[in-house]
Amino acid sequence: MADGGEVIGRVLGTQSATPLSFWVGLEPGKVVQLDEVVVAWREVPGRGRVMIAGVVTNVEARHEGASYDSDVFLISEGILPAAVVESAEVSVTRVEPEIYVPPLPGTVAERAGAGDRERALYFDVMERRIPVGLGRDGEPVHVNLEFLDGTRGAHVSISGVSGVATKTSFATFLLYSIFNSGALGAESANTKALIFSVKGEDLLFLDHANNRVDETARAAYRRLGLTPGPFGSVQVFAPPRPGDPNGVPHVSARTRDVGPFYWTLAEFCAEELLGYVFADNEDERAQYTLLIGQVAARLRRDAEQASDGGAVRVRNPDGGPSEVCRTYSDLVDLISDGLTDDAERAQWGGNLMGLGTVNAFLRRLRSSVRPLSSIVRGDLPPRRDRSISTSDAQVTIVDLHNLPERAQRFVVGVVLRGEFARKEGTGSARPLLFVVLDELNKYAPREGGSPIKQILLDIAERGRSLGVILIGAQQTASEVERRIVANCAVRVAGRLDAAEAGRAEYGWLPPAARARATIAKPGTMFVGQPEIPVPLAVEFPFPAWATRPSEAGGTSGGPALSPGSPSDPFSGLEEADEDPPPF
Repeated sequence: MADGGEVIGRVLGTQSATPLSFWVGLEPGKVVQLDEVVVAWREVPGRGRVMIAGVVTNVEARHEGASYDSDVFLISEGILPAAVVESAEVSVTRVEPEIYVPPLPGTVAERAGAGDRERALYFDVMERRIPVGLGRDGEPVHVNLEFLDGTRGAHVSISGVSGVATKTSFATFLLYSIFNSGALGAESANTKALIFSVKGEDLLFLDHANNRVDETARAAYRRLGLTPGPFGSVQVFAPPRPGDPNGVPHVSARTRDVGPFYWTLAEFCAEELLGYVFADNEDERAQYTLLIGQVAARLRRDAEQASDGGAVRVRNPDGGPSEVCRTYSDLVDLISDGLTDDAERAQWGGNLMGLGTVNAFLRRLRSSVRPLSSIVRGDLPPRRDRSISTSDAQVTIVDLHNLPERAQRFVVGVVLRGEFARKEGTGSARPLLFVVLDELNKYAPREGGSPIKQILLDIAERGRSLGVILIGAQQTASEVERRIVANCAVRVAGRLDAAEAGRAEYGWLPPAARARATIAKPGTMFVGQPEIPVPLAVEFPFPAWATRPSEAGGTSGGPALSPGSPSDPFSGLEEADEDPPPF
């Protein structure tokens, strides 16, 4: 039954009404905007009353009675009679009961009340739902958790122009909503998130309250059923500073509660991580990929740990040990010497390769020394907290922004492989692990192959059953591997480049929504999900957690920091006025 929505007009008879779309002529003085929900009703003989509800996808205003463009001036002066007519196109989202008939011309159309809106957008059948923002009508918009947690689907794809689309801000808000909406129930405490931070240190303060959150933002959170505040359980990892003998994390703004991450040479050899050194997209098609596997196998078989810090020796063909390798550069030199020595080359597998292939392998290997030397080590004191793990906090942030791109690829590939293998080992999809990865087009490009791309494909295609959920962000979905995007049940678009918006990957956006996406302001996202045939425009609230040092207030477990106080790690950094918010 209708819940008493406001009458806005009647179904037009000059435009064809179908079970999938119809036009509404607005009564004088009535206004509707895009994305509002409209309901019409029809009595079907023998079947009862049918609700036909949808979302406004286009609004037009015109002079009825004008024939020429110049008539507008005559009409404005009162010389030529004409009427201003406004009409709205409604794309049908739900027919209840499912008797697909069009609304009849002249039928009263209403702005949906609360109950009809819930039914029109299928919110009434979402047993577990996640608020993702407020619609244009100021009411909450939800995503069905069953399309996020693997029950009926999984994975999220977020696209948009860099610096304008607020992709990362939306991804963190989505995580906050998942953790705090209550939809996960008792599972929330054990659900984890792994975030790779590739752009500055903006994501290193999720556990600090945002001191710029005003009452308007707080009201938006309350409207969504959320309590504004920072993330409650966060751990941060960063690579060691280059040249630092103690492995101090390479961060500048956050100086407390940050652990270094690196792999020892012993781990590098035992876990066959050499393949992730050659993680560029073109390497899978190169001739030396077989040699990579052979060298990695030799290191796994013959490398022996030589110190508590993870230095290694590699057994020679005669059984004797090599010199101790304490740095990544030492290990590269050892491999290089073995492959260029005629007597030893066979032990490294080079006898199956021409010298040109061997030299190509060595050129690429030597070029990795500078990017990887700070994160593949055998010269640091032993410590237990240097391994990236998601077990100790709800949100784990891996800071990559100070690493060269090649090292970033290595870290992403190795960490994802480890977490995916851990989930495979448990044999259970619970607890869930959400992986947030920006610049997905760099790690899983459409063309070519790499070890990282293969892991991301595994996550996209098998992660649902293992409880590994990918939240991928990219500027251009058209450049991401099709199979990954196709496996994303929830698709989100912020501000889009006009050329990118025209590509087939955005076919889930109606033409009007594509056009709007090219002018969308920061904080506005278009969210598509399987149950709702029309993507919904939402505005998500300003982050309640700090997104830069100048915004950082108190942590979730402590008082606010006073700028300039001895305990303030942000003292001396830029003031807020010099550091504009993301939107």
